[in-house]
Amino acid sequence: MVVGSVRQVVRRLVESVGTVIVGKEAEVEQCVIALLCRGHVLIEDVPGVGKTMLAKALARSLGCLFERVQFTPDLLPGDITGVNVFNPKTTTFEFRRGPVFAQVLLADEINRATPKTQSSLLEAMEEGQVTVDGVSHRLPEPFIVLATQNPIELGGTFPLPEAQVDRFLVKVSVGYLSLEEEVGMLDRFQSATPLEELTPVATVEEILACQAAITTVHCDPRLKEYTVRMVQRTRAHPDVALGASPRGSLGLLRAAQARAAAAGRDYVLPDDIKELAPSVLSHRIIVKPNAELRGLTAAAVLAEVAVGRRSSPASLSSPSSRGSPGSGSPTPSPTSSPSCSSSPSSGRDWCRGG
Repeated sequence: MVVGSVRQVVRRLVESVGTVIVGKEAEVEQCVIALLCRGHVLIEDVPGVGKTMLAKALARSLGCLFERVQFTPDLLPGDITGVNVFNPKTTTFEFRRGPVFAQVLLADEINRATPKTQSSLLEAMEEGQVTVDGVSHRLPEPFIVLATQNPIELGGTFPLPEAQVDRFLVKVSVGYLSLEEEVGMLDRFQSATPLEELTPVATVEEILACQAAITTVHCDPRLKEYTVRMVQRTRAHPDVALGASPRGSLGLLRAAQARAAAAGRDYVLPDDIKELAPSVLSHRIIVKPNAELRGLTAAAVLAEVAVGRRSSPASLSSPSSRGSPGSGSPTPSPTSSPSCSSSPSSGRDWCRGG
């Protein structure tokens, strides 16, 4: 599949989900981008804004095997991965697969399960397999976890550990609708739910082909350096207790490639990185408590590091940021937003430090 075909698949999926989820095209596109990157999505917002509906609508539009698990405190890891059951007829143990062997897994209210049960998804999300009684079982492809959680109700919940939060490629917040959009939602759901009328608009083969196609999208070396410096500056920020991980750098690059392909381009632009940085990196950043009391958020930190403000001097200590010896002038920092010019020979936008 060529990159141009990826745009058609993404557009069909966004439009299909858009018949159910009103006014959230950007959020739906981020979920589709995560799917194309072989990533996973954490949907966090207040009750009643359509988190579960968004996940179910995307699953129905994909035409993939779908399973939903309602996470509760009494849920066990074997309820998700599956268990070995003794068969008296054959006098052997047989493996009964759990819901994780779906292609689209909806982990509803994931923070209501115990940490032991939450950890049963770690291997599945990172390696695409589960291990039960010493035997590894591959999961079907494509595979994506769409997890929802409510940040308001804390009673009877177990916050996700940082190791698991980091495995989600993007964190999506649905948010409330505007007046016009909410009235439109009432019109759509007045007589029946449009979710029941959804039909698959993309095949498994198309999704797998799109996943392979986005890996061929070109990213200029300067943009890669810009991405890494942005991530590294989150670790050096004075108000950050834990910055984004190297997995965040890789996830941001892959997401930018997918966004470029979704726009019909075979090259990444600086805007691809800057637009996706909050969704890909914000949940990987832990702000210090005293900074939180001042109202500082992870999104505000990303806004600062994206333009190279308020960074620790240690983050500028690499040789490339100081310029070559004897040059008399420092090399422009790649953390400043790169600019791109069109190449007449290829029609591709090539980036230069700005």
